[in-house]
Amino acid sequence: MRITRSLPLLVSCLSIATAPAGESPGQAAATDKVGAEVVVGAERPGPGLWKVMKDGHVLWVLGTVSPLPKDMLWRSREVEHVLARAPELIEQESVGAHLGFFRTLCVLPSLLRARFNPDGASLREVLPADLYARWAALKHRYLDKDKNVERFRPMLAAAVLYERALKSSGLSESSAVLDTVRRLARRHGVKVTSPLIELEVADPRGAIHDFMETPREAEVACLAATLERIETDLDRMRERAQAWAVGDIDALERLRSPDQDTLCLEAFTSAPRLHAKFVELQDKARAAWMASVDSALSRNPETLAVLPISELLSPDGRLSQLVARGYTVETPR
Repeated sequence: MRITRSLPLLVSCLSIATAPAGESPGQAAATDKVGAEVVVGAERPGPGLWKVMKDGHVLWVLGTVSPLPKDMLWRSREVEHVLARAPELIEQESVGAHLGFFRTLCVLPSLLRARFNPDGASLREVLPADLYARWAALKHRYLDKDKNVERFRPMLAAAVLYERALKSSGLSESSAVLDTVRRLARRHGVKVTSPLIELEVADPRGAIHDFMETPREAEVACLAATLERIETDLDRMRERAQAWAVGDIDALERLRSPDQDTLCLEAFTSAPRLHAKFVELQDKARAAWMASVDSALSRNPETLAVLPISELLSPDGRLSQLVARGYTVETPR
């Protein structure tokens, strides 16, 4: 679920506020690139489509991988052919938030303060000595000009470091593949269904307070997992990207990514009141996606859906849930 990218605006602004002075959010310096870039010169088709069937109707599912090369050229004729026939595209579910503009302005000072450790401590004071030494080495490599990050909460410092490490390696968490699929859908007049759970943030200050109660040990675990992934998984990210680009499902099975995302999502939602809300939202969002699939397959001879490939390869992911609901699933060759 795209909940890490579409949590309430209060928390989204926290990551925006982590941009170093002089940079716009999401913009990294173009100099000092570190590591070998991924170069994909020709158009790549990505993996084949999973086929989900019931009562003569078919749901085709495209699996996506992130990160991918920033400048990769992607074109799947199989996806184009499906969208030429299918009347509907189902995207992954997301969570949106209602927060008025003026209420956002009222809580902005509190929001900016929430970037930092509640006691004003630096990362050197917060982290174990061995973990801080690893952090300092990677910070010197990827964030040498950023002084403010030393005062960030461990979870947010990890997010800034991870984003810069990807960019320095020629990788990006962009939605280029989904954007291409959407353009194709518009070209063919295909209806786009984006299951959305709306969250009303009635008490913005309370939401900030809840976030600031995140247990420090959970934040430190997120940062440690992020350091390990940068240290050990950048090369595998490039291999994973190349395997996806040529549709090598066996290689993608072998190159499963570490649990950094899971640990950081757990940290992000570990404050008691936030965790209860997250579990509720997660259940509602998945139910909304399943309801969209059931509805589309009852109406359309063919439908296309897009999901992260981790969901498709997981033994307890969406495909296994569809099998449990009586659907037949075929894996692409």
